[in-house]
Amino acid sequence: MMNYRITLLPGDGIGPEIMAVAVDVLKVVGGQFNFQCEFQEAPIGGVAIDATGEPLPSQTLQMCRNSDAVLLAAIGGYKWDNLPRHQRPETGLLGLRAGLGLFANLRPAKILPQLIDASTLKREIVEGVDIMVVRELTGGVYFGTPKGVFETETGEKRGVNTMAYTESEVDRIARVGFETAQKRGGNLCSVDKANVLEVSQLWRDRVTQLAPEYPDVELSHLYVDNAAMQLVRWPKQFDTIVTGNLFGDILSDAAAMLTGSIGMLPSASLGASGPGVFEPVHGSAPDIAGQDKANPLAQVLSVAMMLRYALEQPVAADKIEKGVLEVLEQGYRTGDIMSEGMKQVGCKEMAEVLLKVLSV
Repeated sequence: MMNYRITLLPGDGIGPEIMAVAVDVLKVVGGQFNFQCEFQEAPIGGVAIDATGEPLPSQTLQMCRNSDAVLLAAIGGYKWDNLPRHQRPETGLLGLRAGLGLFANLRPAKILPQLIDASTLKREIVEGVDIMVVRELTGGVYFGTPKGVFETETGEKRGVNTMAYTESEVDRIARVGFETAQKRGGNLCSVDKANVLEVSQLWRDRVTQLAPEYPDVELSHLYVDNAAMQLVRWPKQFDTIVTGNLFGDILSDAAAMLTGSIGMLPSASLGASGPGVFEPVHGSAPDIAGQDKANPLAQVLSVAMMLRYALEQPVAADKIEKGVLEVLEQGYRTGDIMSEGMKQVGCKEMAEVLLKVLSV
């Protein structure tokens, strides 16, 4: 029997509720596929600030480094919005990515047949959409220096952020993009702003130079403003998108909403080695925390990504993904994906139905 050490980061808001579902799912499929998980829990985000004064305690980062994979739920909330930037929950997330060397974020946006009508776009536009956004995660404008708010000679304040990429940073994320496209439809679209940004000119040059190494992948380029428009106009033209940190942050959320609810989508953050972090793309939803209204399915699908990309358990991942589809096929919906004629349930009942399906 295989044994895995999983660090759980429930975080804030609805995080503990949906994490509990994820743990139960792992226990069920582990018993079916001859593996078991040793769980260790650590604070991050707002709860870590309340307990230690830091959004990412050193002990949390060390526990993550010593695990086979990290399962994160959600961080942040109104309570901590007015703290200084270095003390906010989001800073803990950035620190986790940097501390684990997680430079590649994989964000799928796949239309589930049962939820086509939940999308705000027409059925003929979104039906069949299956996009993977590969976002660079540890460089670009979020990490570039200098940055800050400075006072000028006239006494006026000036905000500064620096968007910067080295050749090696572009190369490694581009390779992830090409390799991801190889496993999918064989089409890679690199998104930049090379018409006005020098950093994007370097990005485009490096991606283009790598293309001959992947003759089975068709490479195209789009400026980010056009890419955003095309995602809404005709999203089925995209297979795999590779882009920088800022553009990827925006485009992956836009792609997520094609599916009708950001509450249904998982993600994976991977490095060259060591544990990856797997998390839903939605937020902590503090307005519904503790009310049994949360949708746990994105967290569950994040478990499936963890099994597939980190633990080499693809069959177990397949079972979880099919289980989620079966629950939706049976008509169960949480409030965020509710539609006429369906049965609305809370987080706990959704978990019960899913575990029953998985137990068969």
